[in-house]
Amino acid sequence: MGKGWVRVAPLPELIGAATALAPGTCGELVQGIADGADFLVTCPINQFSRATVTLRAGDASGHTVRGLDHLPKTQQAVTIALDELTAPLGTDHLSAEVSIANPIPPGKGMGSSSADITAAIGALGNAAGHPFPPESIARIALSVEPTDGVMFPGITLFDHRRGSVVEPLGPPPAMEIIVIDPGGVVDTLEFNRIDRTQQWQEIADRTAEALALVRDGIRRGDANLVGRGATISALAGHPPASAQWVARAAAFATEHSAAGINVAHSGTVVGILLDAQQRRSKPIYRQAQQTFPDAETVAHYRIISGGVRESAA
Repeated sequence: MGKGWVRVAPLPELIGAATALAPGTCGELVQGIADGADFLVTCPINQFSRATVTLRAGDASGHTVRGLDHLPKTQQAVTIALDELTAPLGTDHLSAEVSIANPIPPGKGMGSSSADITAAIGALGNAAGHPFPPESIARIALSVEPTDGVMFPGITLFDHRRGSVVEPLGPPPAMEIIVIDPGGVVDTLEFNRIDRTQQWQEIADRTAEALALVRDGIRRGDANLVGRGATISALAGHPPASAQWVARAAAFATEHSAAGINVAHSGTVVGILLDAQQRRSKPIYRQAQQTFPDAETVAHYRIISGGVRESAA
């Protein structure tokens, strides 16, 4: 080797690279307890976490995950997913370089962590050539913390604590949503350590009514039925700290003939649900900005189907 040359170790063998998107949420359409199981009905919106994964055969014993020191829950989930790729890839030495871009604010009930985990595992499976089905992503996510069901296509009824119930309800009707964030954050890990079973049982009748309306609305493609059901759930099961904002949003929805409201049952945001077929969302959004000047943010999204989206890197 000539003077001034430095020997550079070759990079471990590249297995693949992929980028995937997963949506955030505006809380839930319904949440409660049914037949002894916790559940929520997802409310995915068109705001996404984007994860890019480069997967290599590792050069040391065990797995290595880089790029996620600032996202320990996602790092834990990716490490578990790497373990599950050991058999199909024929090696227990895997190295994943992960980068995540996520505009979804954490601690609001907008599914930021669930979107990160879903996007990262989705990209990892695609990079490996062994895509993870939604049920596997949910299982891995639940091993880290309670999770939203954004990994499932369409709108889904999902046991966000144990994963014991998964019921696809279908694609959403054409709906838009104005998301009002009063400010503040909720530590979801701390929130979910508290047993609220009795509280949910006390409103079980209203939750059942809400769920029946949302099920029927999705089946019929009727945004107003979905809105009626979501409103019942929001009024019955909202966090105490959200009470004045839920009441104000409900009054606004009534005044402007919106489909209804929904809420993050373990977060801060409140949604005003709109029937997109009426094509009134822009003026109602502008009016909401004027009506809620004390909110931290007022934003406008579409309600979409959940699930991992592949994306160009």
